Amino acid sequence: MTKHSICERTNINRAEQIFGFNPANSLALSSYWQSKEKCYKISEFNGFTMFEERKINMHDVVGTHDVVLITLDTLRFDVAEHAFTQGKLPALSRWLPSFGFERRHTPGSFTFAAHQAFLAGFLPTCAQPSVDGRAHPRLFALAFPGSESTTENTYVFSHGASLPQAFAHIGYRSICIGGVGFFNKCNPLGRVLPDLFEESYWHEDFGVTHPHSTDAQVAHACEVLKQRSDRTKKLLAQSQQRVFMLLNISAIHQPNSHYMADAQASRIDDVESHEAALCYVDQALAPLWDALSVRGPALVIICSDHGTAYGEDGFFGHRNAHPVVMNVPYAHFVVPKNVVVPRNVVVPRT
Repeated sequence: MTKHSICERTNINRAEQIFGFNPANSLALSSYWQSKEKCYKISEFNGFTMFEERKINMHDVVGTHDVVLITLDTLRFDVAEHAFTQGKLPALSRWLPSFGFERRHTPGSFTFAAHQAFLAGFLPTCAQPSVDGRAHPRLFALAFPGSESTTENTYVFSHGASLPQAFAHIGYRSICIGGVGFFNKCNPLGRVLPDLFEESYWHEDFGVTHPHSTDAQVAHACEVLKQRSDRTKKLLAQSQQRVFMLLNISAIHQPNSHYMADAQASRIDDVESHEAALCYVDQALAPLWDALSVRGPALVIICSDHGTAYGEDGFFGHRNAHPVVMNVPYAHFVVPKNVVVPRNVVVPRT
């Protein structure tokens, strides 16, 4: 057993509290615990950059990177964690650190509320207190006085009432690929979120009832990324214009029992079918990483907007504050330009 100093052991304990693992056993995080000032450090994994939450300077990202927010609608943290540790997420594992997703708290218990917060710059918040007792810093923020979660590394937009508007103001092309009903544009409420973007897309095949919804969404996203905003169908890579894209993945949202191998009409949704839906999404997302790499680099933020209950403590569904609803998986990473991601990479487990 490896021996550590009292200082090192303290920081290992803090890391275990935050992420639920011992960083000293992780190849990807060998220097994680060396200093409490680096408590959130995730320096590099299989050659792919992972940002350190407390140290990342978003001023080095905005303007030079595409920014892609992928919301895995309704995904529970415990399900995501289990699928990852069991090796059921091979495509995502190529991009996630060795401990998988970080557990965070969502600002909203259902899709509309959470996305309103996300698109105002309030992404899921770290589920543990910060080391210095301050509010966890945000990656992006819309300018308003008195904010306690912005630092010198936060990119603060001076214009716009939402991230899509703010990114568009500095020259980004803002795109929304909708999934669940709050993005379907079939009624005024279903247009609130999509209308924040310059371009928004939704089709019945993107919705919660379609068994291949993520394939359809990713195919459309890849096609949109290949188009110039002037619709000339030329590769956007030939343009200097960067993209801010929201991709709301609908497949994990109920109904999801059809993703089980033994799916029958009488089968009800449960944690197992929830995980089966996530495994489907993992594979369906793979072409997107290639498309982003062609344009690259891209900062990808991938998280859930909320979880859902399957009878825990008598709760079903979401729009409640049960821990399975409020604890969500979160990660962010950079997809470099023109990186070749082998399809047979096996991520080491610790």
